Amino acid sequence: MRVAAIDIGTVTSRLFIADVNESGVMPLCRKSVITNLGEGVDASGRLSDEAIARTVEQVARYKEVVDEYAPVDSLVALATSASRDAENSDEFVGRLRDVGVELSVIPGSREAELSFLGASNDFRGEDILFADIGGGSTELAFGRACGSAESVVPEIELHASRSFDIGCRRMTERFLKSDPPSEYELEQARAWAIETLAPFFEEESIRFDRLVAVAGTPTSVVAVRDSLVPYDSSRVHKVVVTREEFDDVAQRLCALPLEERKKVAGIQPKRAGVFPAGVVILDAVMSLAKVDGFTASESDILIGIVLDALRS
Repeated sequence: MRVAAIDIGTVTSRLFIADVNESGVMPLCRKSVITNLGEGVDASGRLSDEAIARTVEQVARYKEVVDEYAPVDSLVALATSASRDAENSDEFVGRLRDVGVELSVIPGSREAELSFLGASNDFRGEDILFADIGGGSTELAFGRACGSAESVVPEIELHASRSFDIGCRRMTERFLKSDPPSEYELEQARAWAIETLAPFFEEESIRFDRLVAVAGTPTSVVAVRDSLVPYDSSRVHKVVVTREEFDDVAQRLCALPLEERKKVAGIQPKRAGVFPAGVVILDAVMSLAKVDGFTASESDILIGIVLDALRS
């Protein structure tokens, strides 16, 4: 079975194509482009014409790539926080339909479920705390993936999951207006993150073996720590970052003006603007979870979409 998955987030639009059979998931193509669909949505409540245009243009290119891999048994395109929040998301859905892509705007609970499915598959038998730090929202989940190695799709024991309206784009636009962000702005942003995410840890009795973090913030922390140029996912996936290493990267980059931050080895220039907010949120998660590090993962909602297609 050949599956294509498109994930349209607040910051990044991504494509993943894979063959899936009894041997597992065999990646064929993976692409990622920062399209900033959610730019300004937190304040205006609308997707801007420019953001819609550039994202539709990129997804149309992805559709061409999917066609090159024909026959594709299933094409699943999902949109998350920015499209959930925007009052004109129907316009965006219609524009994508015009280029041959049928988009589903999913609730945060479904986003958390699919993301956890993708990430936990690599840590079968372990109780994991999962964090997906997006542009407009952050998903937290706690549970485990069960099943033998022969089973392609794991059975999921999801004990708790929640989606919070806090992400690196949303935080940047609300709090981090100086260049570089001031200490006061960073403190205010961190206080918001702690206040927003704390209920998950207060309401649930959470015991876990590791914190697994996905999306551009944790993978960029690894890439910056190791000066990965070009980016190499094989040197990021399942890599452990200690608290000391995280603090070093976070403090160093948050102190830099944007133009200097863009030049740091390992960070995408288009991600540099939202990176300080991303590490503020990840710092809050680690503090609330009382852990001294995290495991970065390249397996996220895209893998979850592919595995979920097999369950359908």
